[in-house]
Amino acid sequence: MLRGKSEEEVALVRESSLLVGKTLAEVAEMIKPGVTPKELDKRAFEFISDNGAVPGFLNYNGFPNSLCISRNEAVVHGIPDSKPLVDGDILSVDCGVLMNGFFGDSAYTFAVGNVSDEITKLLETTKRSLEKGIEQAIVGNRVGDIGYAVQFEAESNGFGVVRELVGHGLGRELHEPPEVPNFGRRGKGPRLIDGLVIAIEPMINLGKKEVTQLRDGWTIVTADRKPSAHYEHTIVVRRDKAEVLSTFKYIEEKLNVIV
Repeated sequence: MLRGKSEEEVALVRESSLLVGKTLAEVAEMIKPGVTPKELDKRAFEFISDNGAVPGFLNYNGFPNSLCISRNEAVVHGIPDSKPLVDGDILSVDCGVLMNGFFGDSAYTFAVGNVSDEITKLLETTKRSLEKGIEQAIVGNRVGDIGYAVQFEAESNGFGVVRELVGHGLGRELHEPPEVPNFGRRGKGPRLIDGLVIAIEPMINLGKKEVTQLRDGWTIVTADRKPSAHYEHTIVVRRDKAEVLSTFKYIEEKLNVIV
C-alpha cells in the first residue's frame, strides 16, 4: 500500500527540494566552456553544507560525489571528472539533499555554450514531457498515466524513452515506493493518492531508447552514443493539480530563461 505524507512531512520535503533548486542555480552560474564537472561538484558540496544540509547522493550506495553529472551521451549517474566542458556539450546535473530528516531531489540539463537545433529540441521536449507527466499526477490517476504522458510527448517528437531507469517516491528515504516509469499505459499501475510524494524524471534520448552501463559501475550511457537529456521535479499528488515541491525558478533566473 502506498502512503501519503502528512502536511508536516510535505513541508520538510519542500524545504529540502527548494535547497536543491538553489544548489543547481549555484552550479548553473558556473557552467561554461573550460569549467570541469569536479569544480561544479565542489561548489555544490560547499553550498549544501553551508545551508545546514548534507548531499543526498554522497556515499549513497558508494557513490563518490555530491552531484551526478552526465555529459552528452551519458544519461544519468555520471561521476564528476576533470575533463573541461566544451562548447556544444549538454550536461545533466542531478542533485539530492538531506535536511531535517527528509530528502529533496531534482535535475536539470544545461546547454554549454551553443548547441545545435536538434539538441535544443531534445532539451525542450524532455522538459515538456516532465510537465506533461506532472499534469497527470492527481488523485485517482495511476502511475501508468504519468508514464504514458511522458512517453507520448517524447516519442511524438521522434526521441527514445529510457526504460531501465525510473522516477520514484521519496521522503525519509531517497528511493521509496512507487517506481515511476517514463513509459506506460493509461489506467495501469498503482493508484495515486493524496499526499503521495514522487520524483518524476524523464530520461530522453536523441536516438534509440537502449542504454548500457560503463565500467565505473555507475554511468549509464546511450547504446548508440547519441546525446540524452534529463529533467526531474519532486512533486506531491493533489486532488486537482499536483504541487511541485522543487523548482527551476532559481536556475532559470541565472540562465535568463523566459518561461
